[in-house]
Amino acid sequence: MKLKAALLGFTFLAATTAAQDQLYFGADDLFATGHTQAPLNMFPPGTPEFKADISHWTNSSSQVATCSVRPGTAQDLGLILRELAHTRTPFAIRCSGHTGNPHFSSTRAVQISMTRFNEIVINEKEGTVEFGTGLTWTDVYSYLVPRGLNVVGGRLNGVGVGGFTLGGGYSWKTNQYGLTVDTLTAIELVLPNGNVVKVTEKDKDLWFALKGGLNNYGIATKFTLKTHKQTDVWGAILAFEGEQVKPAYTAFADFLAKDNDHKGAQLGAMAYTNGTSSSEQVGLGMVLFYDGPKPPAGLYDDLLNLPNSLKSIIEGTFVDFVLSLPPPIRERAYFDGVPMLHYSAPVLKAMADDLQSWGDRLSKHDKDTLIVVNLDAFNSDILTHGKPSAYPPDRSHTVLPSSLYLGWTDKSLDKYMYDNLRALSTELIQAGIEDGQDLKHAAHYTNYAVFGTPLGQMYGKNVPRLREIRKRYDPNRVMDLTGGFRFRF
Repeated sequence: MKLKAALLGFTFLAATTAAQDQLYFGADDLFATGHTQAPLNMFPPGTPEFKADISHWTNSSSQVATCSVRPGTAQDLGLILRELAHTRTPFAIRCSGHTGNPHFSSTRAVQISMTRFNEIVINEKEGTVEFGTGLTWTDVYSYLVPRGLNVVGGRLNGVGVGGFTLGGGYSWKTNQYGLTVDTLTAIELVLPNGNVVKVTEKDKDLWFALKGGLNNYGIATKFTLKTHKQTDVWGAILAFEGEQVKPAYTAFADFLAKDNDHKGAQLGAMAYTNGTSSSEQVGLGMVLFYDGPKPPAGLYDDLLNLPNSLKSIIEGTFVDFVLSLPPPIRERAYFDGVPMLHYSAPVLKAMADDLQSWGDRLSKHDKDTLIVVNLDAFNSDILTHGKPSAYPPDRSHTVLPSSLYLGWTDKSLDKYMYDNLRALSTELIQAGIEDGQDLKHAAHYTNYAVFGTPLGQMYGKNVPRLREIRKRYDPNRVMDLTGGFRFRF
C-alpha cells in the first residue's frame, strides 16, 4: 500500500522492513485533512536535522532511518501514528537517545523525533510543572532551579525525560520523594489510534500501566510533575585506586548499612579500565549528594577522610552538581540490571574480583574495554512514597536497581559483548545470592535491563494485567511497530 506526499519540495521513500513494500510518506496529505496545528518537519538523510534525529549517546544504539519527522503538536503526532498504523510501517520514538539498547529508539524506517516537544509551564497554584518529552532533565533543571523549584528527575547530564519517566525514574531526590513516577500528576498521551488524551489517576488502569510500562500504550508528549523548593546543594566526587580500594569498600558498605539522612544520596561506581598493572585496574568511585548548601556535621566524614586519589567538592546549584556528572562514553555500549538488596563488603569484594577477571578476558579482544558496576544506594523506605505502579511490581520491600555497563569500540564484537554482558550480570547477582540475599524474584529495573530480558524479571506478577491493558488500548498492535519491551498478546 502506498501513500503519496511531499514536504518542503522533496519526496522520498520509506521502506517498510516488515512487509517488504514501499511507502511514500510525507506531510501534504496530512495537511489536506485540515487538522494540523503546526508545521510538520520531515528530513531525509544528509540533512543536519536528520543526523541529529537518529543520533544516540552511543553509536551501538543508532540506526540509519529512511527519514525523520519532527511533529510539533500531539495532534500532528496522532495523524502520523494513524498513517504508520494504516501502512504497518515500522517506526522509532526518540526523546534524547540515551538508551543503551539498539532498536529501542532507533529504526531503519521512520524515525520520530520528539525535539519540538520542549515547552515548560509552571503552575504555581497547583505546585506542578508541565514539560515536553523532548527535553533532557538538565533542560528542566536549568529552567526550574533559578526559579527556586525542582522536580524528581534524572541523575546524570544528558538523560532525557521521556523514557526515564515511563520506566520509573530513580533520582537524587528519591530518598525524599520516591521515584519520578510517584510524583506524576498527569501525562499527555497520543494513543495508538492517534487520539490525544490527558491521563491522570482517575484513569485507573492506564495510569497504573504508564508508570513504568514504557511506550506500550502510546507516545507521551507531556508530563506534569509535582514541584518542590530548591536551594543550593553540596556534592563530592571521590575515587579510590590500588591499596585504597579495600578500605573504601568496607567504609562504603558500613555507611550504606543504615538508613541515612533522607536529604542525602549516594552512588557508587566500581570500574575496570584496561591498564598496565592488573592489581590497579579495578577502582571504586563514590558520588555523595546533599540537598542543601552543607551536609550535617559528621554525615560523610568517614568517607571523606579515607585515603583517596581524587576528591572534588561541589558547592552551588543543583544544575552545577548534575553538570559535573557526565555518563561514561564508549563508541559502543550496553547496560544490564544487577538488582541487590544491600551492598556488604564481601559482595563488593566479589564484584571487584569478577570485574577484574572478566575485564582481563574482554580487553584481549578490545583494548578499550570499560566495565562499570553502578551501585545505586537508597534508603529502605523509598517505595512508600508512591502507589501501585507497573514498576516496581512489589512495593513491600526495596530492591536496589544497580546496573552493569560494558563499553567497547569494535563493532564486530557486538554479539560477543552482549553474551558476556549477560553472563557477567548473572555472575554478579550470584555474588549477592552467596551473600545470603534473596534475589530470586528481585525486579530488574526497566531502564537498566538489556534487550532480551524476560518481562517477568522486570514486572513480576504485573505482567498479565499489563498485557490485558495493552490489548484494550492497542488492539491493533500499533506499538508492536516500534522498539522496546512489549506486553504482547
